[in-house]
Amino acid sequence: MSLLIAFDAAARRLSFTDAASDLALTQSAVSRQVQALEELLGVPLFRRMNRKLTLTAIGAVYHRDIGQALQRVRSASLQAIASQTGRGSLDLAALPTFASKWLLPRLSDFYKRHPGVLINLHSRIGQFDFERNGIDAAIGVGDGAWPGLVSYKLCDETLLPIISPSVAQVQPIRSPQDLTRHLLLRVTARSDSWIRWFEDQHIDERSMNVGPQFELTSHLIEAVSSGIGIGLVPSFLIQEELASGAVMLAIDRPLRTGLSYYLFLPAGDQPLPQSVAFREWILSRAQQDFTDPHTVSPLQ
Repeated sequence: MSLLIAFDAAARRLSFTDAASDLALTQSAVSRQVQALEELLGVPLFRRMNRKLTLTAIGAVYHRDIGQALQRVRSASLQAIASQTGRGSLDLAALPTFASKWLLPRLSDFYKRHPGVLINLHSRIGQFDFERNGIDAAIGVGDGAWPGLVSYKLCDETLLPIISPSVAQVQPIRSPQDLTRHLLLRVTARSDSWIRWFEDQHIDERSMNVGPQFELTSHLIEAVSSGIGIGLVPSFLIQEELASGAVMLAIDRPLRTGLSYYLFLPAGDQPLPQSVAFREWILSRAQQDFTDPHTVSPLQ
């Protein structure tokens, strides 16, 4: 590690003297460490001409890769130190529409309560490897089973059929059967939702007028608002659009999927302090917001 640190400093400064000053070493000590690294690798990393130091092509590529690795080591060390003081950062993976429609508008409340914790938000759909993806926590929908993780329920999922008011005026819906005359929009990850809704209404699924698929629920909501078709969307994700009149209930026939939204954390005896802080906060907000599955409380 000492050889790599000496090389990194010399490559950044292109001077053994300046690198030695940065590292509180002598110029000869830095030069010896860089030479030892070159001998270990069997390749020259610097060109030394007329007291001028430049990186070789191999040295430049090596410094780029080593620099990234050393920065990760520094960041991890700072994170470990910060975590013991109740500070630090949390890498959180969340469903994109859940993050944009529910989590982000409320996150300022978390920062007020925990000003020393930073939430780095990543968009993810489905399951993935926490360790490989560098994630500390995740929010997803399912049955709560994710190997190696502990799940905390946020809310049960209820899907509502929504339609643009302008479309509803031209083609009104008075019974579930009327939906067969409309284009049914779907989310790619949940493409069977309409089939389940039709089964719930005792309507032959072969009468469905299947429409396009969208990777993000937020895109589907926009498509419904613009009059492309009818969508089947989690109730708490469309409260703003229902209140503004951008969309309306196509028919009051909700679908309770039996799935729920969960916060997932790695199983273990000693979770990160910032993970505990976020867990307690989001569970409290979820309890406050999701008392009634058809409503979401105002932002505070």
